[in-house]
Formats: sequence, structure tokens, C-alpha cells
Amino acid sequence: MGPGVDAEDFAAILAATRDYIRTVVIPREREIADADAVPDDIRTALAEMGMFGYAIPQEWGGLGVNLSQDVELAMEFGYTSLAMRSLFGTNNGIAGQVLVGFGTDEQKAEWLERIASGEVISSFALTEDGAGSNPAGLATRAVRDGGDWVIDGTKRFITNAPVADLFVVFARTRPADQRGPGIAVFLVPADAPGVTVGPKDRKMGQEGSSTSEVVFSGVRVPASALVGGDEDAGYRAAMTSLARGRVHIAAVAVGSAQRALDESLSHAATTTQGGTVVGDFQLVQAMIADQQVGVMSGRALVREVAAKYVSGEDRRIAPSVAKLYCTEMAGKVADLAVQIHGGTGYMRGVAVERIYRDIRLLRLYEGTSEIQKLIIGGGLMRGATREAGGR
Repeated sequence: MGPGVDAEDFAAILAATRDYIRTVVIPREREIADADAVPDDIRTALAEMGMFGYAIPQEWGGLGVNLSQDVELAMEFGYTSLAMRSLFGTNNGIAGQVLVGFGTDEQKAEWLERIASGEVISSFALTEDGAGSNPAGLATRAVRDGGDWVIDGTKRFITNAPVADLFVVFARTRPADQRGPGIAVFLVPADAPGVTVGPKDRKMGQEGSSTSEVVFSGVRVPASALVGGDEDAGYRAAMTSLARGRVHIAAVAVGSAQRALDESLSHAATTTQGGTVVGDFQLVQAMIADQQVGVMSGRALVREVAAKYVSGEDRRIAPSVAKLYCTEMAGKVADLAVQIHGGTGYMRGVAVERIYRDIRLLRLYEGTSEIQKLIIGGGLMRGATREAGGR
């Protein structure tokens, strides 16, 4: 993990990001939802701001922020339609970080600058019917054929698949054995023969973000497409990228929760019932207090966990703690926001109704809440068992 961007430069990046989101994106949230697409001019502006590569190292054309800086940006991204973040999220996160952390110099040179500029949209193709939060159940296969690899399998819920230029594909090359899990990761251009992208999924929320099924049928790629040139890099790459991504998603959840709180405060301060301002009712104030406690706790936790990740102190248990707490917290804050708005909060076109639906997904992808509990509890017990055995 690099040192990140100079503090003064990062302050300018953060301020510009916040200003763009508040003045341009938020006023167009309904347009994004109604069209189920992020407008081209917003995509172009985000690319010019460096958002498609903010977490890519500067040597490869990115801004080079570290995770402590990433979470500050992510809290801003979460403040608006999550479709915006989704557009460039995989470039910086779970897909791009596979290349940053595990790619060969040749692979980085071929792809990272184009990913960082937004010329290439990358997509993280891991999830399957039987392999989501736990990649061990992976069924997609990659078989050697001369100097090439041939990939067969079906992936589901793949973010940005309909607009992707590059798929970062996880496939099993052999059954798990003493040498390792037998999971490799390949770089597959979206236009490779045998790649079929299904229709765009219709989802509960996050209108404007694109996910779909992707089928790999006899897709042939050269040996140079094997990330890191290592058949066993896939599992480590997935776990490493997902752990980092969990901290990012936790920060996005905090941003969404802050927006839900702010919308609640605005409504409570301006709406009356029976001639009384809603915010004067003590039970409404109690709900707002619960929202504030959650948001402040989540923000502090995300910053602490990001710092531990950057220092190398904890890159496994703490990310799961942050994702579990912050995404569950955001769901509760959004639910309270709808309650504070009353019937208005149930109406389409009202911000808290969209937030309520959008953030439900945060508890599912990049590892469900239940998987985070297993990682946390199992990790702590393994540590306690080792300590007990050493006495």
C-alpha cells in the first residue's frame, strides 16, 4: 500500500469531488433513476476528474490515493446515487486492484493506464450460482490447450458487464490440493470469441448501475492472460481485493447514511403535523439521535480500519468488522429516514425511498453480513487458539 497523495493535493481532490456531487450529480439523481443510466456527460466529467483511476498508482496513470484517502472519497460517493460510484468502482477496486497487486509488469503496462483513464471499464467476474461470498465453490473451469487456456463457465450479477471492456475472470484450473486452492484469474477482453453478456438485470434499486450474467463458452486466451503467471494467484487475489473493497463499501454506506440523516433533518425541520413542526416531537428526535449515533460510529470505525489496512496491522478481520457494522447501520438509518418522512418516504422520487432500496445491496455484495460474521468470529478464535496453545 503506497503512501497516498500529498495531503494538500488530496484536500483539493476531495473538495472538487464533493462540490461536483453536490452541485451536479444530486440535482440529476431522478434523471439517472428514470433513465436507468448515468448520463454520458457525467461519465466524461468523472473521467476528467480522475475518478476512474483514483486508487490506481500514479506510475500507471492514476491519482494514487491510499485506502485512508479512498474512504474519504467513498463517503462522498455514497452521498448520492450509488450508480455513479458503480460506474468507476470496479476500475479502482476489486477488478483494478487484482492487476495492481498481482499482475505482471506486462499486464499492468497493457491495461492499467487505460483503466485509470476510463478508456477501459473493467469488470470483476467472480460470482456464480454456487460461488458468491465464498470463492471456494467456483465451478468455472480453465483448461490448458497447448500454450493457451480455454475458459468455460457462467458468472452472475457481474457489475458493469454490459459496458465492460475487460473481464477479470476467476476460474478453477484443478481441484484444491496441498499446493493450493487451484483457482486462477485471467484477463479476458469483452470482445473475445465465446464471451456472451446477458440482458441487463432488473434490480430492486441502484438504477443506473449495470449488472448481468456473463457466459464464457470455450473462450481461448493466451498464457499471458493468466494474472501473475500463477495458477494459484486467483484465490489470494480475490480475498485481498475483497478485503480492501469491504472497507470501501463500508465508507460508501456511511455516506449514504449521512445523506439519509440530512434528508431526515430537512424534512423534520420543515414539515408540520397538526400545526407542530415534526422535528419538535420527541419520538422523532429520538429517531434522529439514533441515526446520528450510527453515522458517527460508522465514520470513526471506517477511518480506524482504513488506517490499520494502510499500516498492514489488520487486513482481514477489521475490514469485515467495518463492512458488517456500517452496512447494517446504514440500513437502519435509512429505515428510520423513511419512518420520519411518514407516507412521503414511501413515494418514488423522494430521496430516502431511493436510498432505502439502494443500500440494501450493500449487505450482500463483496461478502454478505453472514460471511463477515464468520470471518470475524473464526479469525478471532483461531488467534485465541494459537495463543492458548503457546502457553
